Amino acid sequence: MGLDASFGIRIGRLAAGPRNLITDVPGVAVGHHTLADGPVQTGVTAILPHPGNCFEEKLPAAVQVFNGFGKSLGLVQVEELGQLETPIVLTNTLSSGTAWTALCRYMLARNPAIGRETGTVNPVVFECNDGHLNDIRGLHVQEADVLAALDAAAEHFAEGAVGAGRGMRCHGLKGGIGSSSRVMEIGESRYTLGALVQTNHGSLADLTVAGKHIGPQAEALLKGGWTADYTPQEDRGSVIVVLATDLPLGAGQLKRVARRAIAGLSRTGSNIGHGSGEIALCFTTAQRIKHFDDKPTRQMTELNEDHINLAFRAAAEATEEAVLSALLHAEAVTGRDGHRAEALRDVLAELERESTR
Repeated sequence: MGLDASFGIRIGRLAAGPRNLITDVPGVAVGHHTLADGPVQTGVTAILPHPGNCFEEKLPAAVQVFNGFGKSLGLVQVEELGQLETPIVLTNTLSSGTAWTALCRYMLARNPAIGRETGTVNPVVFECNDGHLNDIRGLHVQEADVLAALDAAAEHFAEGAVGAGRGMRCHGLKGGIGSSSRVMEIGESRYTLGALVQTNHGSLADLTVAGKHIGPQAEALLKGGWTADYTPQEDRGSVIVVLATDLPLGAGQLKRVARRAIAGLSRTGSNIGHGSGEIALCFTTAQRIKHFDDKPTRQMTELNEDHINLAFRAAAEATEEAVLSALLHAEAVTGRDGHRAEALRDVLAELERESTR
């Protein structure tokens, strides 16, 4: 997955992992539940950070808000404590509350002590607005859909117009869920960093694929009548980036790595416009933080920052490729009121045909 050889595109210098997905980080799993029926074009994507109990064994994490136009939930506590204690759920903007409740019930069912013998739980939910293609006002995502995505989590998962990405547009085309990974050799050890993105941002005129600024050609094609319904998209609409790694990093280091996601977004042509929300969360599976721990001190391992540049490069490359992978895996979708988003791969094919005429 990611951008395999069939796409003929190579991003960056670092090698990808065996699946070229965020699940190349051992223990990480991803599941989707897609709702695709006429005006209902939406869904849920769930990321399980490790196969154990995330509340009892939390992970070091950090969040970076590049542009805070959004309704994500749970970020304040992640920012304060530097810990992730639940799976991560992605959905559409107006279904954030439903997703939070479902994820809360999911955690309560697995942790009888929550709210009784110990404190409450901090579900993490991300969102983007899919209202152009999806009947977002219908509040179609139900708690059962969130639980289905959590239950479907696995090492192999689809990309494109699936799950939380079903109704998304990216650079005026069909966006969705994309993923990629990078392998890092540091010292005598091998580590992996993976990215998963929910793409719903950018304008077509700015779109850049592997360093080639194709946006103006693509926009001329769509405006010229190649498609019956082309609605230009301003550089707004949001993108969520989730980075996972097995590199031992502290919360401060994780925030620095999360910050480098912006380099990958920018390389695809994003200018972080007004009305858009860009957020990155980065967590590490290298060590766990026990919730029930009476010891007065805790020992954690951190990477020597003289070696952190490789993680910065991995975050930028994996994010860039994940955005392009979402675009290239997504098929065209027609949704609410006949609104349609074309697939990038179809646009590229037509541009290639035009160039040979």
